[in-house]
Amino acid sequence: MAITAAMVKDLREMTGAGMMDCKKALNETNGNMDEAVEFLRKNGQAKAEKKASRVAAEGVVNVAVDGDTKAAIVEVNSETDFVAKNEKFQNYVAEVAKQVLTTEATDVDAFMEEKWQGDAAKTVKDALVEQVAVIGENLKIRRFEKVSADNGCVVPYIHGGGRIGVLVVAETAVVNDTVKEALKNLAMQIAALNPKYVSDSEVSADYIAHEKEILMAQINNDPKESQKPEKVKEGMIQGRIKKELKEICLVDQVYVKAEDGKQTVEKYLEQVSKEVGATVTIKKFVRFETGEGIEKKQEDFAAEVAAQL
Repeated sequence: MAITAAMVKDLREMTGAGMMDCKKALNETNGNMDEAVEFLRKNGQAKAEKKASRVAAEGVVNVAVDGDTKAAIVEVNSETDFVAKNEKFQNYVAEVAKQVLTTEATDVDAFMEEKWQGDAAKTVKDALVEQVAVIGENLKIRRFEKVSADNGCVVPYIHGGGRIGVLVVAETAVVNDTVKEALKNLAMQIAALNPKYVSDSEVSADYIAHEKEILMAQINNDPKESQKPEKVKEGMIQGRIKKELKEICLVDQVYVKAEDGKQTVEKYLEQVSKEVGATVTIKKFVRFETGEGIEKKQEDFAAEVAAQL
């Protein structure tokens, strides 16, 4: 397969690796973009996490709640930041979130065919098309999720005017202001540090095996580290995996408001549980970041204004 300059440019933007490294990776993988990313990771020239965490589209994340036990979160995309900050658009997204709270749909396609709560003569899709006509941009209901807490509560958090939205589901026999404040603190931590799991018990064996493969390839591609005995290499990998799990598992992270800078989220929850006289356990969290994983065409500010005009 012929490797084009555009392919090299795309891979470079995705991984942050050098131009020649990207070209080599594409040649080695016959132009397969996903395999090229893996190739660069194994050679220590890129990290997939950087690609996944980049925000690359505009829009808003919003939440809707039903008491303390039910909540919904939705992401609706727009083409520009101008529209994302528009009050009419934000009000529309709030209405979508309210409908998600009551929907029986399990995916966006089914949701789009439902009757619109604001006007039973329309579907959700019809209402979206109307908004596109009024606002003048292409809009998309990208994703949603509903959560409930049968034996506890749900706490929502919106950051940056809808740039990031978080729902935290906790199991607890006591639901009071102290518990809710603690859960909001953790929702803010989730927004800021973007953990992937509640605890390491959720991490699959396949994920661990894959990360070990990447780390071993990085070690073997390092002239100094590759000379070390296999037992030492295994020890290095175990240490790095342990460190990574502390970063991606919420309860193992250092609690960001810890006065000593050492208290983990797990210890913080134990402290809160003791204070309220009931065990507070995080069962689940959902974190949506606007444009997560979507590539956005690069435009300067002047061009964006011109496009609006």
